[in-house]
Amino acid sequence: MNLEISVADTKRMLDAGELPLLLDCREQHEWDLVRIDGAALLPMSEIASRIGELAGREQQHIVVYCHHGARSAQVANWLRGQGFDQTQSMAGGIDRWSLEIDPQLARY
Repeated sequence: MNLEISVADTKRMLDAGELPLLLDCREQHEWDLVRIDGAALLPMSEIASRIGELAGREQQHIVVYCHHGARSAQVANWLRGQGFDQTQSMAGGIDRWSLEIDPQLARY
């Protein structure tokens, strides 16, 4: 499985009823500005101390996103190292999502 997944492929999975865990690794203030419906917030700065919240999801498909894709790539790679082998980073982050999938979302 590739480390990255496109926003289009993520949207196709969601539309098809394949429900990955959509994990937003941005900070609370970014989440408060804009987020993708159905996502869970787990900031990159807290993930190591809150990894227990993901217990039992090691085999679940997890799609991590951030603003542009850099932080989510780091988080996805780290999660894979913790045994979450089905984790991917959404390329381009929420910014690309707002450009290609949902132009109603605010950009920052």
